[in-house]
Parts: sequence; structure tokens; C-alpha cells
Amino acid sequence: MQKLIGSKKVKTAVFISGTGSNLKNLIKFSKTKKSPILIDLIISNTNKAKGLIYADIFNIKKKILNFKSNKNAEEKILLITKKNKINLICLAGFMKILSQNFINKFNGKIINIHPSLLPKYKGLNTHEKAIKNKDKFSGCTVHFVTKKLDSGKIIMQKKVKITKNENPNSLAKKILKQEHRLYPAAIIKIFN
Repeated sequence: MQKLIGSKKVKTAVFISGTGSNLKNLIKFSKTKKSPILIDLIISNTNKAKGLIYADIFNIKKKILNFKSNKNAEEKILLITKKNKINLICLAGFMKILSQNFINKFNGKIINIHPSLLPKYKGLNTHEKAIKNKDKFSGCTVHFVTKKLDSGKIIMQKKVKITKNENPNSLAKKILKQEHRLYPAAIIKIFN
């Protein structure tokens, strides 16, 4: 990742599909002095994403794109990100898989947070899988996005203990708390 020039923050877009708790956390982080990023754009694949409320609360541009045709949606995103001079994309619960073409155009500047200790449990239902396999630990991972799902270079991970009576819901809550710590730390790391 490029070094920061002076005190200029890197213009960042956050892609969401859900409640936006990581988005809210990243916005708060971006407003701190130590943050290397400025969140300038929020993109969602659904107008039902509760996280879109943070665009209004924090006065950030938002775009909702219909992914019925992935190619069209991605072409629109590329135009919007170019127009807004976006240099980093943070995926935060974005439930669409980006094409290799899109990923290549962003040239290693897309990162994602995933609720497992990758390379374990790529894709969905990570908490159920960890519990079913009687893992002692689970956690979350921030990684670079590549064409292979949840397979890019790992930036940072955070472990959580799976207790005896853990269920997918309780584990999800525990991991989400750690995600809120990990994502900002990983962003600082890639710019240092």
C-alpha cells in the first residue's frame, strides 16, 4: 500500500449488505487522528441494508446498485470510484462476490474482514462450522481480496475462545467485538 503523503488521508469506499456495524466502526475510526483513511463513499447491493443509515448520519455519499447483472453493477462502481478518487475498498459484510476483472482493476487495494481464522471456513456459516467441528478457537481475519474467495494474503487475525456451551449466535457476537478492533488495526498496519 502506498505511504501516506503528508497528512492526506486515503479516500476509501466501504461496501456493505447488512447492519453496517463494521461500517459504523470504520467511520468512527476514520475520524481519529491516527486513521490513514477517509470514508468518502458507501456502496450497497441492497436498499434493505440497515447500514445505509450511517451514510445519512455521517453525511457520506451512498450508492445502491442492483447486482442482477454483476457486470453492469461493477462497471457503475468503477465509474463511481474513479469519479470519487477512491484508492481503497473495504468490504464489510458485502454479500456479493466481485469479479476477477473488478479485482484486477483495483490492483490489490481491496480488503475484507471475514468471521473465521482463515484459511479455515471460507464462505458462509463460519460459526456453525467451527462449533460443529469442535474447534477450541475461532476468530476473524482481515485479508486482501483476490479472485479466490477468502484466499488473499492475510493482514491480521484475532482469536476468540469457543466455550463449551457456545452457539453460533453467541460466537458471532463475540467475534464481532473483535472485528471492530481488528479492522482498524489491520488498516493501520497496511499503511505503515
